[in-house]
Amino acid sequence: MSDVMFMCSELYIAALEGRTEEVVKLLTGSSHPRGIHRGACCSTSEVTAERSTLLHIAAGEGHCSLITELCRRDSTLLSSVNSSLDTPLHSAARSGHAEAVDAVVRLATSSVEEDRLRETVGGRNSDGDTALHLAARHGHGEAVEVLVKLAPELASDVNGAAVSPLYLAVMSGSVRAVQAIVGCGNASAAGPTSQNALHAAVFKGSEMVSLLLGWRPALATDIDTNQSSPLHFASSDGDCSIIEEILTHAPHSAYMQDSDGLSALHAAALMGNGPAVKLLLKFCPGTADIRDNHGRTFLHAASLRGHSSIVSHVTKNRMLDNILNKQDREGNTMLHLAVQAGEYNVVSKLLSSGKVQVHIMNNEGHTPYDLIENTTAFFSMVRLVVILYVHGAQFRPQRQDHIKEWAGQDIVKWRVAASKNLAIVSTLVATVAFSAAFNVPGSYGSDGKANLNGNRMYNAFLMLDTVAMTTGVVATILLLVYGRASHPHRLWIGFIVSIHFLWLSLLSMMLGFFTAIAGTGDKKSTLTAMSKLIYQGMYILIMLLTGLTMPGSLTGVLQFVFGRKQRLRRRINRQYPFVLICALNILLFIVINIVALAAVDITTNLR
Repeated sequence: MSDVMFMCSELYIAALEGRTEEVVKLLTGSSHPRGIHRGACCSTSEVTAERSTLLHIAAGEGHCSLITELCRRDSTLLSSVNSSLDTPLHSAARSGHAEAVDAVVRLATSSVEEDRLRETVGGRNSDGDTALHLAARHGHGEAVEVLVKLAPELASDVNGAAVSPLYLAVMSGSVRAVQAIVGCGNASAAGPTSQNALHAAVFKGSEMVSLLLGWRPALATDIDTNQSSPLHFASSDGDCSIIEEILTHAPHSAYMQDSDGLSALHAAALMGNGPAVKLLLKFCPGTADIRDNHGRTFLHAASLRGHSSIVSHVTKNRMLDNILNKQDREGNTMLHLAVQAGEYNVVSKLLSSGKVQVHIMNNEGHTPYDLIENTTAFFSMVRLVVILYVHGAQFRPQRQDHIKEWAGQDIVKWRVAASKNLAIVSTLVATVAFSAAFNVPGSYGSDGKANLNGNRMYNAFLMLDTVAMTTGVVATILLLVYGRASHPHRLWIGFIVSIHFLWLSLLSMMLGFFTAIAGTGDKKSTLTAMSKLIYQGMYILIMLLTGLTMPGSLTGVLQFVFGRKQRLRRRINRQYPFVLICALNILLFIVINIVALAAVDITTNLR
């Protein structure tokens, strides 16, 4: 530390700003520096805190005239290194100053001995990076061009992480830098974890991919430590133009499998990239039969992840009918996996095709129907039970006294929490309806009677307000009083009935608001327009709620409730007792909504 001569501030600033004449004056002593210094003049051996010399500073800032002057005075500066082992050439390359790079290399070629030239031009810093690595990493295309032209052998070097300049250039997104490096026939394309530059290029765009494949088509079949090819990467990302480019140069890469046995088609299916799946099947239809280490095809993968669009495409392709009922090593078909994952849309697509067998048992003797017991969500369970019932699915043969009631979700705790919240809502509705009876639309006359007394819309308002208050009070009693005092097995009955009363109370309150507005305005007033808006809003709300709560199609629910498969439904009721109750209440909900909408129409016509 005592032998280090730190750079004075005047010299540092002059070098940083490229003031060559001032630097020369400071070095010759004709301009005395301010501050404490050990000599009468400054020296080229002075360094910064990071041990960077004057040449490091000049090269990093791209001051070519200063670079030339410093090298004329002390050529050993060309091979000097700082604390990170960066040479001046590293500094110029990192900053992307192509002219400075050119100046340093040419000066080294003419000034440095042959045995030290490689050390100067191809020197490595503490990370094992050459100047070309740094220029490529930062995407300095012009600097890369200069380095490759003056020292093409650098393109074949890898750094301490076994990464090539080409890989870094691809990662930077600089097409110019990539073009310059691939101009060297012996350039390395190595990347981390045994990847090559093409692995990275698939995420940068088709231009980069075309450039690399045109230079070295064999990159398409290289694999990384996971045995993944560039096509695996491209298929997982889903860019069809890149996938097609790779398949054009290396169609057999579609058959390559990674360490898990997954093909590029598997990767596309797992990510739900439908267009990529279609493209891969078009180019290489034989890849549909490839199985992974679990014996699963790409359709198993799509079913497990819930990608219904891919399943729909496969079920419509006659050439792929042979894989629809294939079993993996555990005996599971894609229907087994979709049911186990609770993917209703996939199950619906598979069953509606009419090509999937619903009675196949896996190695544990379970049919798809048996796997519903693994579903944790109540609504998913109901939907799966209904749709499999409609399509004639079967349970495995077993003693009925061994059947355990579904316990995928603690719906008892949910009911207790929901009861408290719904009781608050029903109380508020009843309170609002009660107060509305004494604040009637149109107000009161001097005789204390309502001004709209005898008006049809006013009478409809009073009726609807009465229904809203009454049903709100009944819902509150059922939720708070009956729900706590009754037998545990009757709690659900009271809870379900209270929900219907609460919904009826809400509908009556909304419809009452509609009649109040309609009764106090004429046909051309703003209030009438508002009443029409309320009607449309109610209609949309009811349709949305009906769609969200419907466990499948209306036809399917009706078949489940009124179907003739009594033995199967009896078996369902033993394990899933809430399904039939849920289906019946959905139908009742629909009826109530139809009545509400009809009431709106009738009330409008009465006006």
